[in-house]
Amino acid sequence: MTFEPAALKYSMDALEPVIDVKTVEIHYTKHHATYAKNLNTALEKYPELFDWTLEKLVSNLEKIPEDIRNAVKNNGGGVYNHDFYWASMAPGVSGEAKGKLAGAINAAYGNFNQFKAEFEKTALSRFGSGYCWLSRKKDGTLVIHSTANQENPLQENMLPILVVDVWEHAYYLKYQNRRAEYLSMWWNIVDWKSAEERFINAV
Repeated sequence: MTFEPAALKYSMDALEPVIDVKTVEIHYTKHHATYAKNLNTALEKYPELFDWTLEKLVSNLEKIPEDIRNAVKNNGGGVYNHDFYWASMAPGVSGEAKGKLAGAINAAYGNFNQFKAEFEKTALSRFGSGYCWLSRKKDGTLVIHSTANQENPLQENMLPILVVDVWEHAYYLKYQNRRAEYLSMWWNIVDWKSAEERFINAV
């Protein structure tokens, strides 16, 4: 069974005006889809790996045959990270974290505004391409961290809760080089309900 990008839970224009429809269209149907295509091509040499989940592939790279390991890391990571990015957003959901996740954020960062400031700082400090995550460590604590290219928290033995994509193709058509503006606007489409569900499942 081949890998495909997870279906979007909203229409491509639903994240307007924060993320324009053209960016979503190109990002999802070109970048995301190409990662899936390239992952499937890499796995054709070892078809038994199609029985693995995407999570298992990207978190057990040492078990992947060496000749396709880098392709699986980059393209499998590309599919996983993009699936997670699209699932982290939704239209009409502006606000703050609530419930148990809000309590954990306040415990870790003092309050929601301090959390936002730290998250944006980390996302801005990612040199080049990558992602900024809110993840849960095995001991239960939350951590804000960034990963390069298509690396992800599973490879650091952490469970992701929320992510923003800071590759330039995620925001360049609308914001050009203004990553800070993109990040500031992004909070208006963060799906805290799904983040709360992921946090509870991680616990």
